[in-house]
Amino acid sequence: METHSLQDFQDLCTLESFKSFWHYYGYGVDQQELIDREFKRIKGVTYLDHAGTTLFPESQIKGFYDDISRNVYGNPHSHNPSSRLTHDTVESVRYRILEHFNTCPEEYSVIFTSGCTAALKVVADTFPWKAASNERPGSQFCYLTDNHTSVVGIRGVTALQGVGTVSVLPCEVETRAKKPPTQTNGEEECSVPHLFCYPAQSNFSGRKYPLSYVKGIQSQQLYPACEHRGRWFVLLDAACFVSCSPLDLSQYPADFVPISFYKMFGFPTGLGALLVRNEAAEVLRKTYFGGGTAAAYLVAEDYFVPKPNVVSRFEDGTISFLDIISLHHGFETLRKLTGSMLNIQLHTFGLARYTYIVLSCLCHSNGKPVAQIHCDNDFQNMAEQGAVLNFSLLDCHGQTVGYSQVDKMASLFNIHIRTGCFCNTGACQHYLAISNQNVKSNLHAGHICGDNIDLIEGRPTGSIRVSFGYMSSFEDCQNFLRFVVNCFVDKPLILDQKRLTKLKSAEPMKFAASNDLRSIPNGQLGHENGQAITPLPERITPCEDIVSKEGKNNGSSHTLTNLFIYPVKSCASFEVTEWPLGPQGLLYDRLWMVVNENGVCLSQKREPKLCLIRPVICLASNMLQLQVSGMEVVTVPLETSLANSDLRTSQSKVCGDRVQTVDCGEEVSAWLSEFLGKPCRLIRQRPEFLRDMKFGRGKVGDCGTTALSLVNEAQFLLINRASVSFLQEHIANRHNSENEGTWQDMEQLIQRFRTNLVISGQEAFAEDDWSDLTVGDIQFQVIGRCGRCQMIGVDQKSATRTQEPLRSISECRSGKVTFGVYLAHQSARNTTAVPILSVGARVIPRISEPTDKP
Repeated sequence: METHSLQDFQDLCTLESFKSFWHYYGYGVDQQELIDREFKRIKGVTYLDHAGTTLFPESQIKGFYDDISRNVYGNPHSHNPSSRLTHDTVESVRYRILEHFNTCPEEYSVIFTSGCTAALKVVADTFPWKAASNERPGSQFCYLTDNHTSVVGIRGVTALQGVGTVSVLPCEVETRAKKPPTQTNGEEECSVPHLFCYPAQSNFSGRKYPLSYVKGIQSQQLYPACEHRGRWFVLLDAACFVSCSPLDLSQYPADFVPISFYKMFGFPTGLGALLVRNEAAEVLRKTYFGGGTAAAYLVAEDYFVPKPNVVSRFEDGTISFLDIISLHHGFETLRKLTGSMLNIQLHTFGLARYTYIVLSCLCHSNGKPVAQIHCDNDFQNMAEQGAVLNFSLLDCHGQTVGYSQVDKMASLFNIHIRTGCFCNTGACQHYLAISNQNVKSNLHAGHICGDNIDLIEGRPTGSIRVSFGYMSSFEDCQNFLRFVVNCFVDKPLILDQKRLTKLKSAEPMKFAASNDLRSIPNGQLGHENGQAITPLPERITPCEDIVSKEGKNNGSSHTLTNLFIYPVKSCASFEVTEWPLGPQGLLYDRLWMVVNENGVCLSQKREPKLCLIRPVICLASNMLQLQVSGMEVVTVPLETSLANSDLRTSQSKVCGDRVQTVDCGEEVSAWLSEFLGKPCRLIRQRPEFLRDMKFGRGKVGDCGTTALSLVNEAQFLLINRASVSFLQEHIANRHNSENEGTWQDMEQLIQRFRTNLVISGQEAFAEDDWSDLTVGDIQFQVIGRCGRCQMIGVDQKSATRTQEPLRSISECRSGKVTFGVYLAHQSARNTTAVPILSVGARVIPRISEPTDKP
């Protein structure tokens, strides 16, 4: 050891010295600049209780405020437009959560709760516990001793049901592992359910437990699962872990994962979630049923049928939908400020490691250590240790300084720390050598959890914890260490040079096989040669040379008179005279859509101005142009380069279907946001994503599975000019018909129906009875009639809303609101040639059983 002056210690507390310990700091911008911009309220505060709750940035709250200021969010249990917006936005947030943990709705469901503890209680109350009997063994509830109180509290439920309880020391999981019990001949397979709970990261010490335990327990290779036959489920308490570390549920598929969002974002509080693996959700047995969970029930009879959806069964009553909507802004702000969870992990672990090294080397003037660190490692591997440091301060005689005294002194310096046992009695007993008898005698002496009685007969009842968040800075480490030296070190200060040299020279492990540290979501798109290529016929010309639309009608009884594609869902049509068919319909039809800041699809029902955006496909330059009067043209590539690692991938919803998409970039986002007057983005369907048609599934089976783009129901929509003429006449005959000039223009009326194929015909609504048809030499199957909504009330030239033509359709069709028919291309996936539709082609229908005409 060697004596050093306070100045020497100050030299150690420099950013340059920190970087000699750890090379990762910040997120590519000055950390103090980030704090000054986003966290002005903590000026003069050293906040070191991020494991309690992290802090929210100002832009997150502003984004949320702007969102709820410009949108009307109704109760999601209703079906009006504001309620549908809420429903769609909440579903978008569920996708975002699953994406963050690198999984998908096919594997996991997100059940919103009031917090992590409430999520744990859902499991406790619905897990299918089995009491032991003479015929079979009972369920086992097993948990690590290093678990939060809320996990251990499940014991209160199981004890009343005759379920066995096993507390497991961390060292026993692997040391007591053995081959699982085998099934003897003639013996029935045991299906008794058992539950093992452990934290991904200890909230006491920050120790990270191997995520590989998940599969090890499920496969009964680790203790205690190896000693009990049956089906083993794993509950991974991720509340502390996910605040600063990436969790990949595709690699570590825990059955139940409870989280609290305030630990990730700082806001909102009182909102958590249970991520439940869908396979595991099937075994849960829920008894209470609240509003929104029932498919049907009777008041006077014990009859109740739950909704089939996992989420709908477990979310009783109206969810906290505004808080849930705010999560989108939490995820988005976190991404913008830090880039990824991996970056956060690197930054926060570096701060914790530096603080650990310096604190563990501080000694009093007599050479005795200033601190006793409560941990099981040397902070060399961030797969084993989180951004949490737990310790007790010692005086120069080696006696523990009461944590309450330290807490009060820290408050005087505006340093915010956490003290006590942190709702983790098991870890507290282990690290502080508190026996079971000590706990009981301490209670008799008047000490209870959460009070300020820090020493009883000289023995500590708790400890001190500092924890870091993504906005923590090196100055926080400086302030804390200087506080310790100034207030609790018997001068002159001594640094344990031997230990300091050893810890500084050790090469920290940034990556470990037990903990995959990929940035999540990975966002990597896989496709042959890294490029999506659609073969185009040579005779299709670029946009400026597209065949003239004159002379399209050849006068036959059924002729294709117009051909429209809608590259961007809900935007204006792009009319052509001939166009190739792709695997999902007309090539590039509805491959893009505009979404709001929460990833919810915008349609003309919510944003009529979309119809004023004119998309133009330029095949020669491989570009999509977006045009609006009075604005510069903006372009995006027709094909997405799948090798681009900067692509932002996301999931959205179209007509209840989940779709995987790719963001089209900041330029077009800014362009759309300026025109629509609200934040929005352009997204494109991922080329390799396949979405199958659900409409008329029985009929579609005749032509095999049919792939869809971002259309609502089917690949193609067809209307008959004779039907439009009939409707036009009905509107004209109405008294006080609104916008009479509009209804006199058949072409404008056709535009409202947003159809792909327009045909000439003799009889109105003849298409309703067709079973299939041929256009030129291309065969189509009629799969159903198109039900209409208020969207056809939007005038496609002025973006104004009217009650017509929906009102007249209902009247002239005897209450029906169908107009036009859906088509599927029978050979869309099974042909190597590229079929081409051409205006003027003959249309030959085949009639099915006749129906009544209006």
